[in-house]
Order: sequence, then C-alpha cells, then structure tokens
Amino acid sequence: MQTNQQLSDLIALDLGINLINRRPYAKEVFKWQDIELLPHSSTDTLLCEIYEWNGRNWRTTNNNLIGYLFSGEQLNTVKNQLLNTPKHTALIPDFEFTKDSMIEYGLSLPSLFNIGINGNINSAKNFSIRVNGVTKSRITNIDSPGIEILKSFSEFTQSKSKTYRKNIKFNYLSISLFYAESVEIFLEKESGVALDVSFQTTNVNVEAKVDTDTKKHFVLKYSGNQAPFAAKFTKGKNFDVE
Repeated sequence: MQTNQQLSDLIALDLGINLINRRPYAKEVFKWQDIELLPHSSTDTLLCEIYEWNGRNWRTTNNNLIGYLFSGEQLNTVKNQLLNTPKHTALIPDFEFTKDSMIEYGLSLPSLFNIGINGNINSAKNFSIRVNGVTKSRITNIDSPGIEILKSFSEFTQSKSKTYRKNIKFNYLSISLFYAESVEIFLEKESGVALDVSFQTTNVNVEAKVDTDTKKHFVLKYSGNQAPFAAKFTKGKNFDVE
C-alpha cells in the first residue's frame, strides 16, 4: 500500500503542484479524486442517496435509490447492508482545509466533522482543519448489495420509466463515501476576539494540544458509527457500480 508521502508525491505530479513543506489542500485532493464535499451528513447517510446539482451547490433530495427499487423486508435488508458497508483505506493523502476554503465552503464544512464555530471565522488570524486517515466505502458489482441494486435498477428503468426519468435520471447518486479517522483543528486569533470552537463528543475523543486565549490545537479522533464528509457522484442515467 502506498504511503502518505507517496500519495502526496503522486498528486503533486498529476496536478503539477508544489507540495514542499505543506499538505495538499482540500480543493486539490477533491479535483484529483473527482469527489465532492457533502452539503450535510449524519451517521445514517447512505450510499445511493439522490442529490441535485443546481450549478453551484449540491442538495440532497432526502431520497435514496433503494427506496424506489425495494420494499418490505428486502428494503430493510438492503438498507442494513448499506449501513454496514465496510470501509477501506482510501488512496488519498492527509490534506488540509485552509481558512479561505472554509469560508468558501461555508458553515457546512465544520459541521461535517462535528465541529462548532462560535463567532466570525473572518476574524481569525489563521484557521485550518487537517484531515487524517481517509477511508472509503463503496458499492461494487461483485458483492451484495451492489449485485442486487444493479439488477433491480436495470429492471426499474424499464418498468417504472416515468418515475425513473422524474426522480433519478438527471439527478446524481452517491457511489462512494469518504470518512476521516481524525482531524486536527488549528486556530490563531488576537487576544479578546470572540471566536472559539466546540465539539460534539459522541464517538469522538478530543485531545487538546494547545488551548490558550490566542492559540488552539485540538485533535479529534472518531470511533464507532461515523458520518461521511465527502462523496463521489454519478449521474442517474450513468449509474453503474464498479
């Protein structure tokens, strides 16, 4: 398996960027892997959820493909299989969200990692979130429930063509989900500035490396059932599992 440094060298070569003395930035990693930040997430966010793209932002439809394909006990079985899809190490180096990228992504970014920001992020001298140990879940055409989903989807496009065109064909499906093993928060501000961070502590171990009025460095390590922070999407009409 490639090391973190080897992956960083590979992204630098592929994108033609200089990574001397810094991590890859989130935008660089997302471009390299063709993945997108989720608009919001929770521990029950599943593969095959249906999203809309308005040209600027992703928005969930609050529907999942399997709700159209299955019913009754079979639906519960497939849902539980998706909930328990194994996670494997993603071929993604540790990377960083800078202050500028956090402002661009908006308030959805910190909440994806169970981080609360109290105050105006623009007032920070420096603010970054470093993402470590990225893992990935995905569906495939050689394992359940991917086999069953693909078979039922093919039948669905023919038997329920009107529903398919209205709800799925031109929307997007999440075919991979990405998770962080841990994140590091770095905050630097002037004394007296009303800006702080807080955390949800369920399934999160928080270690305070530095915690003063002007500098903060926290490490959040996640365990148990996690919420994904990013996904790979495919258009409904192109849906297939690899």
